[in-house]
Amino acid sequence: MKKVDSFSRCLDVLRGADFEMANEDEIYRTGIIGQFNLTFELAWKALQAVLRIHGADSQTGSPREILQMGYKAGFVDDSAAWLAMLKERNSSVHIYDEDRINELILLIRDTFILAFTILEKTLEKKMEEAGSEEDMAFVKNT
Repeated sequence: MKKVDSFSRCLDVLRGADFEMANEDEIYRTGIIGQFNLTFELAWKALQAVLRIHGADSQTGSPREILQMGYKAGFVDDSAAWLAMLKERNSSVHIYDEDRINELILLIRDTFILAFTILEKTLEKKMEEAGSEEDMAFVKNT
């Protein structure tokens, strides 16, 4: 699925970030935060697409609603981390304090990349399950 593939590629870039270099280079820190924002955006949209495959549909389609649906459906396991990501994504464009930027970089490195990676594996598994269900329905109908 294209949305999941895009999320995975974006996550690969974030996982490949040199967090030591971010300590010394302001533009590199900015790049990591930008990549986090893009990864988050693609993550919740990929989650929404896979939830739809499994029959779940949202009322508003907002990131918060999709994350809550994902948690209730068992696609998201750490709601606190995801709600923190949502908050950080929403406020990251307004961070001007160097200490706050460093905090966000550490959160990305120590918490958010792991949450993204777990979601990536979960989405891949859920897509396989959906494919298996479709294959079984096809076999039953033939």
